[in-house]
Amino acid sequence: MISFRDRMARGQSRTGWLDSRHTFSFAHYQDPAHTGFRSLRVINEDRVIPGAGFPRHGHSDMEIISYVLDGALEHKDSLGNGTVIRPGDVQRMSAGTGILHSEFNPSNAEPLHFLQIWIIPDHAGLPPSYEQRTFPIEERRGRLRLVAAPAGRDGTVAVHQDARLFVANLEAGESVVHEIEHGRGLWLQLARGIVTVKGTEMREGDGAAVEDEPAIAIEADTDAEFLLFDLG
Repeated sequence: MISFRDRMARGQSRTGWLDSRHTFSFAHYQDPAHTGFRSLRVINEDRVIPGAGFPRHGHSDMEIISYVLDGALEHKDSLGNGTVIRPGDVQRMSAGTGILHSEFNPSNAEPLHFLQIWIIPDHAGLPPSYEQRTFPIEERRGRLRLVAAPAGRDGTVAVHQDARLFVANLEAGESVVHEIEHGRGLWLQLARGIVTVKGTEMREGDGAAVEDEPAIAIEADTDAEFLLFDLG
């Protein structure tokens, strides 16, 4: 069974510096029908104007992944990390017992477009930690590249949950197939372009939950980029 989540049905938060679209319930947007999928709790598509961002704030007991599509994201946290995340980078922050961080667009001219993802960890009270890795386009072009997995398998960032995140960049006419192990579910989030899944067209911002299927085939109608979550 595949349940599609239309981009236009997502929640939205707008301020003078931020345009955020919420796939699942978040902050003031609450939809009992869309509170997450398995351990996947948040997918926010954020656009931040130059020089603006999220001031220092706290999190706990959540695996937070940031994936930049355009521009750059400057991160600072209470562990002493200070990094800049760009397209091709995947950042994982385990909030655990508590962490403070800030996220800003360091550019004075270019907007920032990124996805912020929250995954519920497999247990509470973990020590906070941070990790960032780069996955060149050559590793993602025309195929699914594993970028996050338990214990940092295959050179990925480590997540404390039975969750695997793949990313792919396809050219028009290319396709990939992902087999689904029994009892697992998938969430597909289209970051850009147009794809077809089981006869249904998906556009930038659309999502899809997949359960009780042996596999999923994703065909690119245009150049496309997407994230695929494989969840226990």
